Amino acid sequence: MSPVIATVLLMAITVLLASAVYLMVDDAIAAPDKGAPHAKMSVRALDNGFQVVRFTDLSQNLHTSSVSFTIVPPPGINASSIAGNVNDADVYGSVGETVTFHDRDASFTVNRGDYFVINATAAGTEEGGWTMFIRALGASGTTELAAMPLPATE
Repeated sequence: MSPVIATVLLMAITVLLASAVYLMVDDAIAAPDKGAPHAKMSVRALDNGFQVVRFTDLSQNLHTSSVSFTIVPPPGINASSIAGNVNDADVYGSVGETVTFHDRDASFTVNRGDYFVINATAAGTEEGGWTMFIRALGASGTTELAAMPLPATE
């Protein structure tokens, strides 16, 4: 009986020590840098006066707080740009605003399948020619994910 008890105790001590070492070292180990994100996007105009900009591919999930957008008028048009962040209260999951972001899987991250809806009439983009820039802020700086020309909705 004594050798069995000794073996069990040695195994228990080994597991406890390994767990303690892991917990001490766990914070020191950083996740590998995934590099700058890149995206593929699509855009389409709907008959009801809305424009939809969708992430069709994204190299990594991004926090909503790190993704911003700017909608810029074409040259020669005297209009203001529209800018914001995905996680703004009047953008994320909102309905009826000028620009809204829809998180398809409700994960509070930006990933493939998520999309923006632009009310072209309220934004003034219904004639097309405007460009939507989508950028991600990361550890290595700001990365432009897309520059999407918005189509006319008329």
